[in-house]
Amino acid sequence: MKKLLPASALLLALPLFSACSHLPAQSAAASASAVSQAEQNKKIVADFYEGVFLKHQVKRYADRYIGAEYIQHNPDVPDGKAPFVNFFTQYFKDNPQAQSVIKRAAAEGDLVFLHVHSTQNAQDRGTAVVDIFRVENGKIVEHWDVQQAVPEPGANSNTMF
Repeated sequence: MKKLLPASALLLALPLFSACSHLPAQSAAASASAVSQAEQNKKIVADFYEGVFLKHQVKRYADRYIGAEYIQHNPDVPDGKAPFVNFFTQYFKDNPQAQSVIKRAAAEGDLVFLHVHSTQNAQDRGTAVVDIFRVENGKIVEHWDVQQAVPEPGANSNTMF
């Protein structure tokens, strides 16, 4: 009887292995390539972000990294590279001390997520921002953001960052 148990378990398991063999398999090379592409996208977005929002070199970094078609989901900024450049060039003229510092960055596929502390000057508590970018062929082609003012001390001792 003891010999039947392992054999019966094997007979039950064979159909499962057979069913799994028909599932599409992602090769290790394809998986590594996807991770590599996501990491490259993260580098593109981080360089763009620091160039625009820390160095205030809006046109230079927009020309380098924003695609010909640029979809903007922030309701204050129009679609397109030229409107982006115009909007933020004026913003930095009005707010020369403005800084946006990346606290965290993550990427998955063609999306890059930044967690950012944005301030207009040294006295400003700032805004916590989550920026999401879609990258296509090495260019930023779409952007979303979510913003929350950094409050006075809250109900807990945790920070926004």
